Amino acid sequence: MNAARAVDAALEASVVGSFTRIGYATRRRLYHWQPLEELRLDGKVAIVTGATSGLGLTAAGDLARQGATVCIVGRDPERTEKARTQLSGETGTEIEAELADLSMLAEARAFADRFATSHDRLDVLVHNAGALTHPYVVTAEGNETTLATQVLAPFLLTEKLLPLLEASAPSRVILVASGGMYTERLDVAGLDPGPAAYDGVKAYARCKRAQVALAGEWARRLAGKGVTVNAMHPGWADTPGIRDALPMFSRILGPLLRTPAEGADTIAWLAAAPEAVGAGGGFFLDRRARAIHRLRRTRRPDERAEADRLWDLCATRTR
Repeated sequence: MNAARAVDAALEASVVGSFTRIGYATRRRLYHWQPLEELRLDGKVAIVTGATSGLGLTAAGDLARQGATVCIVGRDPERTEKARTQLSGETGTEIEAELADLSMLAEARAFADRFATSHDRLDVLVHNAGALTHPYVVTAEGNETTLATQVLAPFLLTEKLLPLLEASAPSRVILVASGGMYTERLDVAGLDPGPAAYDGVKAYARCKRAQVALAGEWARRLAGKGVTVNAMHPGWADTPGIRDALPMFSRILGPLLRTPAEGADTIAWLAAAPEAVGAGGGFFLDRRARAIHRLRRTRRPDERAEADRLWDLCATRTR
C-alpha cells in the first residue's frame, strides 16, 4: 500500500498524469477499486442537477444502477425529456425529471419546494449544473450567470432541501467542482466582476474554488447532523461542455481526456461508499481526498474569514 500511495502521489504531482485518463486507470488498478454496482443505494433518493449530458448524465445513470431513485434536473424541456428517456432505457428504472433554470434563483427555489412537497426523503444531492461560458451575462434577477448557477443556486438548493437531507441521515451532498480552481484563490469580491473585468475562464475557476470552500463551510456547520458534504473534481474529461468552452484544450489533449464515465466515477463513489461518510469538507479526485491548494499564491492567511464572507454573500443573495 505504501508503494501504491507513492505512485499516486507522483501522479498527483505531475498534474497531467493525475487529471487525464492515465491517473484514473492507474489508480483503479493500484487500489483495486470496488465496482460501483456493488456500492448499493437501494431505497435511496438522489437528485442530480445538470444531468442532460456529460458528467451529470453519466452520474445519474450510475446512481440509478446502484439502486437509487433518481431525479434529474435540466433547464431545456426537450433535452431533459430525452435524457430521462435514455436513462430509463439504459438502467431499466423509472427516472424522474424536473425543469429548472438554475441560473434563476426563483426557479431553483420553486424546484426545491416542489421536490420537498412530493418526497419524504433525500439521500444524495449532486450539484453538477453549470458551464464555462465566455460572454458576460446577467440574469433578470441581477446575478452574473456563472455565480448564480454554480455558487448561489447550490447554496440555495442545499439550504431548502436540508430538512429532507437531515431526515434521511446519513445523507450526502456532492459539489462537482474542477481542477481549474487550483489557479485561483478564494476571493469573494472577485466572484462578481463587472463586464469590463469579466473573464469566463477566471470566473469559472473562482466559482469552483468557492464551491470547494462552501463544501468546507457546510461540513463545519452541519457537524453532527448526519449530512456529509464534499466537493470533487472529475479530472479532464471529454464532455460536450469542455469541447464547446475550450476547443483548443480539447483538441490538444485528445486521447488523454477521460471518458465521462471515468470522470463521474468519484461522484457515484462519494454517493454510496461507506468510507465516504464522515466529517466532509474534502476535495476528491479518483476516490481520494486531495490537497485544496497547489500554488502558494492561492493561499490566504484570512481564508477562514473569507469563507465566512462567502457564506454571508450566499445567504444575502439567496433570500
